[in-house]
Order: sequence, then structure tokens, then C-alpha cells
Amino acid sequence: MATTNRERVDRGLHILADGLQGFVEREMDARAGASWRTWIDHDRGRAITRRRDGSIAWEVQPLLDTMIGNWRDVFSKTLGHAERSLVGELKDVRNRWAHQDAFSYDDTHRALDSAHRLLNAVSSAAQAREIDAMRQEVMRTMFAEQRRVQERRQTTLTLQAAPKAGLKPWREVITPHPDVATGRYLVAEFAADLAQVVRGDAGPEYGDPAEFFRRTFITTGLARLLRGAAERFSGRGGDPVVELQTNFGGGKTHSMLALYHLAGADDATALSGVDQLMADTGITSIPRARRAVFVGTSWSPGEIQRRPDGTEVQTIWGDLAWQMGGAEAYGMLANSDAQGLSPGSTLLVDLLKRHVPCLILIDEWVAFVRQLYGKTGTAAGSFETNLTFAQALSEAVKAVPGALLVASLPASDIEIGGEGGKMALSMLKNTFGRVESSWRPASAEEGYEIVRRRLFEPMTERESFGARDAVVKAYGDLYRENGAAFPSECSEAAYRQLLEKAYPIHPELFERLNTDWGALDKFQRTRGVLRLMASVINVLWESGDKSLMIMPGTLPLEDVAVHAKLLDYLEQKWDAIIAADIDGPTARALQIDRDNQNLQRYGATRRVARSIFLASAPNYAGANPGVDDRRIRLACVQPGETVGTFGDALRRLADQASYLYVDQNRYWFATQPSVTRLAADRAADLARDDVLDRLVERLRKKSPRGDFAAVHVAPDSSGEVPDEMEARLVILAPQYTHGPAT
Repeated sequence: MATTNRERVDRGLHILADGLQGFVEREMDARAGASWRTWIDHDRGRAITRRRDGSIAWEVQPLLDTMIGNWRDVFSKTLGHAERSLVGELKDVRNRWAHQDAFSYDDTHRALDSAHRLLNAVSSAAQAREIDAMRQEVMRTMFAEQRRVQERRQTTLTLQAAPKAGLKPWREVITPHPDVATGRYLVAEFAADLAQVVRGDAGPEYGDPAEFFRRTFITTGLARLLRGAAERFSGRGGDPVVELQTNFGGGKTHSMLALYHLAGADDATALSGVDQLMADTGITSIPRARRAVFVGTSWSPGEIQRRPDGTEVQTIWGDLAWQMGGAEAYGMLANSDAQGLSPGSTLLVDLLKRHVPCLILIDEWVAFVRQLYGKTGTAAGSFETNLTFAQALSEAVKAVPGALLVASLPASDIEIGGEGGKMALSMLKNTFGRVESSWRPASAEEGYEIVRRRLFEPMTERESFGARDAVVKAYGDLYRENGAAFPSECSEAAYRQLLEKAYPIHPELFERLNTDWGALDKFQRTRGVLRLMASVINVLWESGDKSLMIMPGTLPLEDVAVHAKLLDYLEQKWDAIIAADIDGPTARALQIDRDNQNLQRYGATRRVARSIFLASAPNYAGANPGVDDRRIRLACVQPGETVGTFGDALRRLADQASYLYVDQNRYWFATQPSVTRLAADRAADLARDDVLDRLVERLRKKSPRGDFAAVHVAPDSSGEVPDEMEARLVILAPQYTHGPAT
């Protein structure tokens, strides 16, 4: 019997409760005192169940209520605003479940995703993995259902295009990777997870070194990192300590995975791209290094970890030692681990010297340390001792040739958390600031190649390069010949180079995703772009899209998978706006196209609507919302298509769309209907005779004598009665017999 979405949500809430229980009790013990258990069920009427021994038998509702009710005094010390939002959202999910509400696949996926994020934030790794498996299963089911729906809606999903004759569409030039073309990306989700790779649970795109490097574009920053590691492992210098700090989704984990595979390879130079890197250093072989990895979200500070040989470890330093050399290496730090006290740098130097070359990777360090803030007696040691260890480790690595420490620190508020996170980040930054090497994430242009390498098979045939170059030239000619219709930079040679680097994705689509969507807290820049574009490419590939490049205007917003990806980052009310104005069987844009043969030929209005949505939805409430008409045309028009057609589509959409706002030449969608549209809609609901009666009454009150003889609609010069919107009222009264009045 198939599992229902309500059953999935029910199971997810039980797992969430199991994962939150230890965290909630630790936080309350540390900040509310030991007596909180005696009064918690009387505070604000929480329905808490107790066992016979008086202990609390936690369920998800009282756990979430306890977090919300004690947020300011207790939980804000560890978690941040993002986690507070997740708690509130999950409380709403639980209430909906309790009231027997129905759950769609989108609702279920969103609920499980929120639970997964919250469990990761409190380092409940086992429960987070279980929730993640459920989330992936829902996505697979959604994908299968979406395929069936897509077959029925094929005519509305596929836009018409009339590009210049002789140019090949992108699908005939470059091929998506099999996991993208077939939709299997929904399982992998482009989630580079260091802990998964270390456990051996990751897919080949991340877990297999050869496949990982085959799909990885080595950016300037990553090249420097890998060269430095090779030099360090080979005893030729290299930076001993590297701090990776970028915004959410900025490539930290991917860089760590590259180092992990480089250090563990029997022949690193056989990995794609590594041999060229090493040619600059004179290094012909890289010795295999011992690897020790700690991921802060995969280990709860209140737990003791049992390793395969029976060794029990409870601190980060105990775990790193065991990974380097098993029980023997752990024995060197056993006392420090058992007491939760940081080992000194001298002892760490001795440990490292016995196991060089070695690589130490620490990811999500702040997420782990912030949970120790203000607490005592935890198995993992105190907040202060963990920060002392950070300083001792960095100094020890610096003193031992062949040892390399790479740690990631967050740069965005969404990853830092509350007061404890801010304090941990400040102190770790101060520690690493003394010895760390700088590291630069991928530039915007390098991001083009990263996405292309991950989503598409490499082009190898000379004919493919020729077809691509012909398309790029045609776009360049279009922008140069119609300079006033497009942004000025598009006419320059540099933009033609961007077209080539980004192909088959148009640079304007990258720009919108990186700039507008990248500013959203939850949108992980590279990973967010990959997830969205994988869905887009899969739908376009399956539907036989004939566009020359993948542009904002060709984004298939009506597709279930694409729709869901975008709504993950927006308010839920955008769902109705897309359906009403932008994309879908009854959308205003589609109706406009169907009513005009010239617009329907291109699907022009839908392409315009999609382009405005992509550029305006993330920042519609900002100080300067919207996108100008030149960028809208840039997002829509292909070589061979008439530029003016899209201007006509824009004007018609501005006149008829309910949620589209216009200010001079800037256009944007918003979550409230525009005033102009509200007035037009209300006018359409009024009967003509009622309007005339009201006007008569209003005029009668204003008349000096109040003796109107008649009111009627005047015919035009041809003798026909004009449309209601253009009608003139003729007022026949003794003092107004000279003619019509409007």
C-alpha cells in the first residue's frame, strides 16, 4: 500500500522530535536551571506528557512550543533568525497535520526540507539523514507524477521560437549529463556533503575521485589551494593553514572535497586537471596523505562516538587523532579527550609528526562550537576549551612540515546562528587571522564554467564548436544592430566572450540568478543555480526545446519541478501570482499570446512575463524594484526574431496583468494587485446601466436646477454607439442643451 503524504509528514514529525529532544534539554539545562522540568508543563499551558518516573515523554508540539516560548532567553544564544523561522514553520506544519489538513507533494517536501535544515542546525546527524532520505523519496515521487502531468500539458510547456535560419538550437550542439537529461539529479540534489563522502554514502559525482574531478572546473582559487596542498604534502613549502570563508553556497565544501580526494589518491596526477596544475610547480608525484575530517553538523556535542575498533571518543581532538592513526594515535590524546580539556600544541606537534603528510579538514566548525556556548560538563568539552584547541592546532600545524589544516567559517548570517555563533566566529577568525592563508572563491565568469561542467557533457566535436560560435556571433550581431533596444554593454566584444563562456546558458540568466536570487538568504549561489538549472534543462530537453540558448524567457515556470525549486525561496503567495499572470493553462500571458497570432508565433508574452518575474520576484519590495525594458528584451529575444514584437507583448501585458507594476520604463511583479488593475477589474464587474444611473444621480446632485431630462450614450461620427470605456454622456437639460458633456 502506497504511503500517503500525511503519513510522511507524521513520520517526519516523529523523527524531528527524536532529533530535537537532546538539544532542547541541553539548552534548557544550561540556561534555565535544573528546575525547568518541574514547571515547563505549567508554563503557557503546554500539553507535556510525563512518564511514571516523572521524566518528560517529549512529542514534537511541546518541543517546538518550548523553543518558541524560551527563544529569547535560551535558544537565541545558539540559533539564529533562520532557525527561528524554521521552528515557526514546523509548528504550523504540526498544527495542519493535527487538524487533518491535506498535504500536497510540495507541502510535504517543504516540511521535510525545513525539518532537515533544523536538525542539521542542532547537529542531530542521524535524524537529519533519515529525514533527508524521506525528502529524496518525495522528490522522486514528485518527479514521476510531474512527468505524467507534463505529457498531458506538452502544448503549454513548449514555447514557440523562430530563431534565425541555419543556426542550431542548443540541444543539437551540447548534451546534458545523463543524470540531468533523465531527471536522476533529483536524487543527488547537487548536495556536496563532506560527511557523506567520508562515510562512503555519496554518489559517484562526489564520492568517486575520478568522476568528481572530471566534472569539476578548477577555478583560480581552487587551483591555488590544490597547488599549495601538493607543495605541503611534498615537503616543498605551501601554506600550513587555510581558512575558507565565503557566503552561503560559495564553494567551501566543494573545495574541501577536492582536497580530500587529492590527499587520498594513489596517483593524484591521474585526476583530471591535476597534472596541468602540477606542471607549474615542478612536482611530478604527490605522496598520499593521512586524512582526518570533522563536520560540525554531523556530531552532537552531547554524544560519545564509538569507532569501529571499539574506541570511544567525545571531543573533536580525540576524533581527529583516531582518524589519523587509530587507537594508537588516539591514545596520545586519550586523557585530554576523557577530561574534555584541550591538548597543548606540543602534544599536537608530536601527533602530527608521526603521521605526516596529513590533511585535517574541519567543516561547519561554528555550527558545532556554538552549541557549547554557556554550557559546562558536556562530553565535547566547553566552549572555551574548543576555541583553545583551535589555536593550539593551528600553531601545531604551522610547526610541522607536511601537515595541512583547512577549515571553513561562515560569512553569511544564515550560517552563523545566534549569540554563541557570533562569538565563536569572532574568536575563530581571530585565531586563524594569525596564521591562515587567503583563499578566493570562484568569480562570476568561473561560475559559468562550473555550472556547464556539472550539467553538460564536454563538447569534443569540431562541428559543435563551429555551431556554438555561429550562435554567439548571431547574438552579437543582434545586439550591435539594435543597440538602442538592449543594454549598452551587449554591443561590446567583451559580452560576446561572455556568451561563449556561458553557452548554452545565456549570461543574462546567470546574472539574474547570481545577483537577484543570490541575494536571498536561502539561495546557495552555486548549488542553488545548479539545482534550478538541472530542473530547467531536464524539462527543456524532454520537451524538445528549439531555442538557440537557454534564456530567462524560456524558463518553464509551469513545470512542477522548476516551479517548486523557485518557490522554495519565495513567499507561498507567489504560487497564485504565477498561475494568474505568468505561466500556466489560465495565465494572462498565455491568453494574450493566444489572442494575437503574431505574439503566439514567438510565445512572446509568456517569455516577457517569465523574464520580468525572474528579475523582480526576489527584490520586489526593495527600494528600486523592477527591471528596465532593455533588459527584458535581452532576456527574451533571439537572433531572427523581431525585437518590436516583444515590445508589443510587454505593453499588452502591462495593460492586462493583475500583479504587474510599471514605473516609467521599469517593470516588476509584486504580491498585491496593482491599483490600475484593481480599478479595471472592479469596473468590469459593474453593469452599464448601474454606472449610468449612478452618474445621473451624481450629476443631479451637482446641477443648479436638478432638472435633467435625459441621459444617454452619444453615437460617434459613424453613427455607432461607442464602447463603454469610450462613451460620452449627453446630458439633456434646459441649461445644457448646447451639447454633450463628459
